[in-house]
Amino acid sequence: MGMDAFADTTAATAVTRTHCPYCALQCGMELRADPADGSGLRAAGWEAFPVNKGALCQKGATATEVLNPAARLGSPLLRRHRDAELEPVTWDEALDFAAARISATAAAHGRDAVGIFGGGGLTHEKAYSLGKFARVVLQTPHIDYNGRFCMSAAAAASQRAFGVDRGLPFPLADVAHTDVILLVGSNLADTMPPALRYFTAQRENGGRLIVVDPRRTRTAEQADLHLQPVPGTDAALAAGMLHVLIAEHLIDEEFIAARTDGFEEVRAEALRWWPERVEAVCGVPAGDVRAAARMFAGAGTGTGGDGGTKARGDSGTGTRAGTGMILTARGTEQQADGADAVNAWINLALAAGKAGRPYCGYGAITGQGNGQGGREHGQKADQLPGYRKITDPAAREHVAGVWGVPADSLPGPGRPAVELLASCGTDIRALLVAGSNPVVSAPDAAFVASRLAALDFLAVCDVVLSETAALADVVFPVTQWAEEAGTMTNLEGRVLLRRQAVAPPEGVRSDLDVLGGLAERLGSPGFLTEPAVIFAELARASAGGVADYSGLSYERLDASSEGEGLHWPCPTPDHPGTPRMFLDAFGTPDGRARFVAVGHEPAVEEPTAEFPYRLTTGRVLAQYQSGAQTRRVRSLNAAEPGSFVQLHPDLAAAVGVAEGDAVRVTSRRGSAVAPARINDLIRSDTVFMPFHWAGAGRANSVTRRTTDPVSGMPAFKTAAVRVEVAR
Repeated sequence: MGMDAFADTTAATAVTRTHCPYCALQCGMELRADPADGSGLRAAGWEAFPVNKGALCQKGATATEVLNPAARLGSPLLRRHRDAELEPVTWDEALDFAAARISATAAAHGRDAVGIFGGGGLTHEKAYSLGKFARVVLQTPHIDYNGRFCMSAAAAASQRAFGVDRGLPFPLADVAHTDVILLVGSNLADTMPPALRYFTAQRENGGRLIVVDPRRTRTAEQADLHLQPVPGTDAALAAGMLHVLIAEHLIDEEFIAARTDGFEEVRAEALRWWPERVEAVCGVPAGDVRAAARMFAGAGTGTGGDGGTKARGDSGTGTRAGTGMILTARGTEQQADGADAVNAWINLALAAGKAGRPYCGYGAITGQGNGQGGREHGQKADQLPGYRKITDPAAREHVAGVWGVPADSLPGPGRPAVELLASCGTDIRALLVAGSNPVVSAPDAAFVASRLAALDFLAVCDVVLSETAALADVVFPVTQWAEEAGTMTNLEGRVLLRRQAVAPPEGVRSDLDVLGGLAERLGSPGFLTEPAVIFAELARASAGGVADYSGLSYERLDASSEGEGLHWPCPTPDHPGTPRMFLDAFGTPDGRARFVAVGHEPAVEEPTAEFPYRLTTGRVLAQYQSGAQTRRVRSLNAAEPGSFVQLHPDLAAAVGVAEGDAVRVTSRRGSAVAPARINDLIRSDTVFMPFHWAGAGRANSVTRRTTDPVSGMPAFKTAAVRVEVAR
């Protein structure tokens, strides 16, 4: 069935039900024709969709503005030689030029000299096709994506503990019915506002919320207990809470014996992290460590008189011994020990028996729209579709059979994102970028820009002329969410169909058409470009894998309870999907969860006399990711027009900074300059910058390329810096 079959399925009422182009909530929205708007469409919430129930944040509500032809690219651009400017050309000329340069690079330097860098906002069809294009057409191992910056640490930790990585192994709605939630490194009030309703409902139902964040964000303001650790010390904090559970006999010995392995080694490590030691390392009062551990275990919500902060409504007695969840996000994951930190939190959940039963478990809050699906289906350096390992001979045979190529023709694993970008201009001489803007979003961004500039050839597929596209030799203008059909997987593992609402502007084509055009010119005609046909092949390729989509189809997703989607794994056409995982067994070969013994090591880059403070980065409500799209929406720019530096009053006084002063934040990599925002909502030894802007306020000019050795996650959240008034 072609794409047109999934365009405007409710045309009689001039409404198309689809999903937001931004975060992994994938909020349901209804698009209505609006001739007065430059985009021709107006967005409203889709009341019946179970995730957002009609709510949209300001980004979703204004998403149609970027569909306006005046806000985006309208024809391919070509730079004929390095000193030339980009100029409009025909599609044939752009594709011919790109294919010739890719062929020349492979002939001169080998197939491994060509790479692909993708994006976590791409549909399954695009992510899958990029992986297939890399391994079948280019025959290069070098493909990765910016989802490596988003979910890789949590993915690696979940694989180690549970044998499966699915962001939330339960529906988001379960949050409202959970007794205690430990939310680590997430500011949902700004990053996913429609999700906050579930946490509000949880507290209205009598539940408790603990938030771990160095900043007192709008989310932390709603917590019963807020812990503010030194950035990069999460593993020690989690171990300290586990220490309390062990010392006070609050662990679930029956669950540990029946459904887990490896606890004794973890117990021995946790016993080294008594709360006073944790306080010395993390800066969290020992009393708060004890209070948080007791609250999470359900054996008391107070401090026991040991001097910690009393939680709101605390009776001083243990009254709730029920359900609990630990949810992590980038704050704890974007560390040089990100995977270990996440495993430390998982250890806490397992020891308390808060896993493998209703309204319990560990979950990772996926950030990008299809960050989950992007790694499930082959856009990641070491994975094939279905979440198969590319080094597994059986996996290679299965996927090669679907693709109609010999298994031994498939390359091995490539380099994770940070290494891939660092090798540009040396080992990798030609690069295709799709759906990503690493010149703003990658760590040590000035270095990344220099590596992209050193390439022999750079091609970029994008909607707008992003900072990365501006460096390219060829820029392909591509379709957006409302102009194409495609599928996404949200943070719950819910597979969704995005329906096409409008035709793309003349001169704009899909990324799939770009790949098809290049494949034909590179000697691989017949490369699939129809989304529904690609999804059907993806389903076959995923069959039998961890992320099994083989029971799904466009027709089935379109018909699923008015389009609410189905959760993977879904291995047969009559399978109902799997909203809740692990209730009977975990995803390991024997069905038992694994404790992972991890410790805390000091950050690779600790403060010094020259760089005495810590920088942490994150998002703000009105902007998204690198800002390439949201910075083109007037109302969002009015709400948050530029970068800033958040400072505690004590730190500001120490360096002589006043509110609104231009502040220079400098690390060993470089500097960023932005106005000061001074308040007591952040630790006095820490500064914060949002990462959505290019230019002088680019936070990633300061961040470091150090990565977690397990997952390849960059350590965005810890950099040693100095702070001074910009003269």
